[in-house]
Amino acid sequence: MKKIEALIRTSKFEEVHACLTELDVKFLTFFEVKGIGMENAKTQSYRGSDFNPGYIPRTKLEMVVTDEQVDKIVDCILHHACTKQVGDGKIFVSPIESAYRIRNKDRDHAAL
Repeated sequence: MKKIEALIRTSKFEEVHACLTELDVKFLTFFEVKGIGMENAKTQSYRGSDFNPGYIPRTKLEMVVTDEQVDKIVDCILHHACTKQVGDGKIFVSPIESAYRIRNKDRDHAAL
């Protein structure tokens, strides 16, 4: 099992989500996050005053999948989240030692 974490542009979330649905990703968590990276935050205006928020809004996806699904899911995110601009995001893949379903105590692959 692997955990995939992806930071993507919020505007690309629906496109990536549609692709992940086609790949039968059964469990997905997403968050609206803020971060700092190579892309500079754009100056924003609030009540006539300009300010630089110092951060960039993004969407973070987290999912735990089987080892066999990893390559297809990473390819899906790479294809659908890409604008070829600085700030498209990052993908991280980590091993998962074990997983449990709380409801019925299923473990590992059965818990996915």
